[in-house]
Amino acid sequence: MKTKTEFICTNCGYKSARWQGRCSQCGEWDTLEESIIAAKNRVKLIEVEKSKPVPLNDIISSNDYRLRTGIAEFDRVLGGGIVPGSVVLIGGDPGIGKSTLMLQICTQINNYLPLYITGEESLQQIKHRSARLNAIPGNLEILSETNLETIISTIENSEQNVIIIDSIQSIYSSQIDSTPGSIVQVRECASRLMRVAKKLNKAIMIVGHVTKEGFIAGPKILEHMVDTVLQFEGEKTYSYRILRAIKNRYGSTNEIGVFDMQSAGLVEVSNPSELFLVNRSKPDPGVVIVAAMEGSRSLLLEVQALVSSTSYSMPQRTVNGIELRRLQMILAVLEKRLGIKFNHYDVFANVAGGISINDPAIDLGIAAALVSSHRDEAIPEHTVIMGEIGLTGEVRQISNLEQRIAEAAKLGIKKAFVPDYKNELSFDNIEIQRVSRISLALTNIFS
Repeated sequence: MKTKTEFICTNCGYKSARWQGRCSQCGEWDTLEESIIAAKNRVKLIEVEKSKPVPLNDIISSNDYRLRTGIAEFDRVLGGGIVPGSVVLIGGDPGIGKSTLMLQICTQINNYLPLYITGEESLQQIKHRSARLNAIPGNLEILSETNLETIISTIENSEQNVIIIDSIQSIYSSQIDSTPGSIVQVRECASRLMRVAKKLNKAIMIVGHVTKEGFIAGPKILEHMVDTVLQFEGEKTYSYRILRAIKNRYGSTNEIGVFDMQSAGLVEVSNPSELFLVNRSKPDPGVVIVAAMEGSRSLLLEVQALVSSTSYSMPQRTVNGIELRRLQMILAVLEKRLGIKFNHYDVFANVAGGISINDPAIDLGIAAALVSSHRDEAIPEHTVIMGEIGLTGEVRQISNLEQRIAEAAKLGIKKAFVPDYKNELSFDNIEIQRVSRISLALTNIFS
């Protein structure tokens, strides 16, 4: 059989007969990779049975169609559980705990007859791994295989309802003349697994590697084909892990699940605020507690700021966990509206714990931390600050205000600075102070 060479963009999946420095479809540079594929034989057209459209009202559906895993943090991110017939792609850095999470899910869904397929470890290695984890069932079906045709045949002839494949980069199809992990192999294997899941109404969960930039390895079309894309992330210097939904056809993409990596496996963290504030002791200048929302969950986090004299002609602006543009905007507002000059100071801002937050409700807290460090004056203890800052210096309304205050009161916060609101809020064990301008807020905080 003749073979031919084509170049495929790793970002968008665009195909080209010749190599190009820049993809003509997505515009990315150096993303076209060479791939050798077998030429397809010509086939005769055959008649197929025509499909008939069905009215939406005639489709029978059940309210309890999801498979609950018993791991609340995992179910939360999926939107309530695993949907039969869906394909879930789980990505993350090497050693972050993807395989551990999959094995622990098999423990919880043992009554759904899971099948764990590994292409990277032997059966003995899986046995050793399960020995250190809690309560991995002895009747868990495990298959060590990398050939796609063998895997599909096993799935079609088995009674298992949930299939876990670890990982998609190790699977190959013998019908394609390309190495495992190549763009063509990953795309074709994922496409055929997707068809099998829909045909047999079985849930398939695929583990995927990530590149050094943090993106899931393989063509970008891989994320478009699957139903759900989950990102398992965390700092290697911290024990906690965060499961985040990047794409979800059956639920929200705003939810996160928090786990703590221990010697016996991953442990759910039902109250992440306590985890992120565990090392907090006495008040220090430049440190403030803020309330951020991640999906339907309120998190109390510690924001740190450091303002120090610079020895450079152009002062440094360094952030970790927040957007640099957001910090620059807050600095501009403080200089314009309050007259605080930062042009001779290096400014560093950090969200303690290594978590990244995009919620604008932490603006006022960042501003308070900057002023606190600049004045070398600590913010009073047991105080939470929340509010979005506008360019005119006003403190704007934020969403889920009651939920944020309730989370703060639960953790022993005594005073909360919040945007001025119309409706009355009553909390017995926390003092609420409403502010409408950033100047008024900072005056009351440091009074």
